[in-house]
Order: sequence, then C-alpha cells, then structure tokens
Amino acid sequence: MALNYEMLMGMAPRKARQTYTRRDTMLYALGLGIGIRATEDSSHLQYVFEENLQALPTMATVLGHPGFWMAEPDLGIDWKRILHTEQSLEIIEPVPPEGAVYSETAVEAIFDKGEAKGALVYVKRTLFDAASKREIAVVRQGLLLRGNGGFGGSPGPSYPPHYPPQRPPDIVVSAITRQEQALIYRLSGDYNPLHVVPAIAKQAGFATPILHGLATYGIAGHAAVTALCAGHPSKLRRFAARFSNPVYPGETLRVAIWRESHTQGTLEIRALERDALVLKNGFVEFGT
Repeated sequence: MALNYEMLMGMAPRKARQTYTRRDTMLYALGLGIGIRATEDSSHLQYVFEENLQALPTMATVLGHPGFWMAEPDLGIDWKRILHTEQSLEIIEPVPPEGAVYSETAVEAIFDKGEAKGALVYVKRTLFDAASKREIAVVRQGLLLRGNGGFGGSPGPSYPPHYPPQRPPDIVVSAITRQEQALIYRLSGDYNPLHVVPAIAKQAGFATPILHGLATYGIAGHAAVTALCAGHPSKLRRFAARFSNPVYPGETLRVAIWRESHTQGTLEIRALERDALVLKNGFVEFGT
C-alpha cells in the first residue's frame, strides 16, 4: 500500500494523557544505563534513587507518547523499515519526577527523498502539565520511511547540520550499554519489536535487534547535563542531534563534548568496538 500523504498531513493532533510515578522516572534512567557506575559515581543516584529524585530532561521524549500509530494500515507506512534519523528537544519547564501530563502530536511535514531513499517525516509533540496546563517541552522527531519514497512529493529543504569545532573535544566520557538494555528501555513505552525480535530486526536490515535511538539520545543527554550543566538537569534548554548508525546493546559508547560558549556546546558519540559514529551534529543549549 502506498503512503497516504493526504491522510497524514490532514490528521488531527493525536492526544494522549499519562500519569507517571517516581518508579517510572527511575526505570527510564535505568534503561539508559544510569546506575551501572553508581557505586563509584554518586551523581547517578539522583536519577535512580527516590530520595531527592530528579528526572532527566530527555525523559520528556517518552512522556505523553501517543503509541505506535504509524503501524495503522490506512496510513500506508512500511513501519518495519522506519528509521529514526533526527531528534530535538526544547525544555520549557523542568520535567517533574512524577505527575500527570497530556500531549498533542501532529505531523509537521513530509518530504519525498526518492524511491531509493524514502520519505522523511517530521513529527512534533507538545507536552503539557495536566494540572497547570502549562507547556513543559516540545519534542520533534525526524523519521525516514525507507519503504515509502517516490510518492511524488516535494523533496523539501536541506537544513544545515551543526558540526563540532575543528579541535579535540574538551570532555570525553564513556558509557557502557548492557546486552539487555533495549529490553529495559522499552518498558518506558517504545514497544517496537525491532528492538526485541531477531527476525524483525533482520527484516529491517540489522544483524540483531538494535538499541532504541531515543535511548542513545538519552545517554547523550545525560552526558551533556553532567559535563555542561554541572550535573543540574534543570539547566538544559535545548538538545538536538542526528542518528548516523545503530547502537547494538553491549557496545561501549564514547561521548565527545565541545564547550563552544558559556551557554552552548556540541557533542557526538562513537561505538568504540566498531569505531562507528552513531550520533552526530549534537547541539546543546544550557543555562548558567
């Protein structure tokens, strides 16, 4: 079935409501691998221990999720071949460690990159606090529908990426991923079987199930908060990045960070065992 462009662009915002607990906040952090080094780095405890618990800003990416709606047959999306390519987050208010939120999700644009490459879809989700009705965050995703290109749409504009400075990074940290990490991370709401079932991963072109892109993004966000925000999650304002290769659970990730000013930084991540760049063009804006 062909991509239903008109239905996607005319779709009313999908609304969702979620009540979450401190347990959910701790589970999200554990799904990023936070806590592996808690005995040697007590700063991890603020995300995985109930006393003085804080939510990582990137948790906004999993709150108020409308579900895996792209698998709905009428939309004509080849959902098994979806590839998460870009992610951005704007934090308006700190994400509470527990509470109730509601969201509105809409398709912002669809660009036709050709039959060989696919269709690029941009989705925006606005997250609100259910009690105050105030905006908490704006979450945007870029998704490549590899099986849906060539539908006759506009190729769209090309957005210039944010490159790191031409010098060695100011800070380098490593993050260990566990073999079962995707199984833990999915409990925060992304149940796409691509990350669990070997046969489905192979159908999508991967040797084995891969780690969720948003888990890699969360790992990068934790590194940014630690290195650029002095460990204070409330200081993160914006974080945008592109995914360039999958991460396989069990790999060691090297996060390189450049401090460009007193409010901006850049980062990228490599999977050390393959020397593969897995997250690039990372742009971080933070408060002082």
